[in-house]
Amino acid sequence: MPDYVISAPKPATLPVQGTDALFPVRRVYCIGRNYADHAIEMGHDPDREPPFFFQKNPDNVDTSGEFPYPEHSKDVHYEIELIVALKSGGRDISIEDAMNHVYGYGIGLDMTRRDLQGEAKKMGRPWEVGKAFERSAPMTALTPIEKTGALDEGEITLDVNGERRQTGDLNQMIWKVAEQISYLSRYYELQAGDLIMTGTPAGVNAVQRGDTLKGAVAGLEPLEVSVV
Repeated sequence: MPDYVISAPKPATLPVQGTDALFPVRRVYCIGRNYADHAIEMGHDPDREPPFFFQKNPDNVDTSGEFPYPEHSKDVHYEIELIVALKSGGRDISIEDAMNHVYGYGIGLDMTRRDLQGEAKKMGRPWEVGKAFERSAPMTALTPIEKTGALDEGEITLDVNGERRQTGDLNQMIWKVAEQISYLSRYYELQAGDLIMTGTPAGVNAVQRGDTLKGAVAGLEPLEVSVV
């Protein structure tokens, strides 16, 4: 065993449906404004401009089913997303080969301190303060692609306290999963353990303590998160 000078942090992992094995999380890439209706509601042109990505930290991933309302924010938003988990990677991956690197899928929430993100945008600063905070990426267990097939269509929804807030279809993504993998691999060396949060449909809004969020993607186990 290595002789660390301090205690090594616990590795970030996701459970896998139907097994006791764990999926180790290396990086978390998130694509912005990848559904046209969401781009419009955020005040942007939904035309197919080049994609852009930001990152959350691996230890932002949380499977506890609880989301603690963060301090220093009064406007925290939900964003329901399909999660893609990679089993391998590389550089300059072709679109045709991209899906061969997919291990499986899950459902996640890109929780966002919208007020802090907005302040950062106005000052031309990075978004991490609004996106990459503790437990900001609630997720389900992963389902291997062998059980689902490639998920390129199917309903994606989010209910808040039993009321439907977000509705879309995976086929409405501006940049499809294979395109996202290929594009990312131009600028990063993708590796096994990487996650991609693939964007959210319209309907994002604020949460309050006591809310219950239920997310669903056709073919996957649902996500349920309580805001505490």
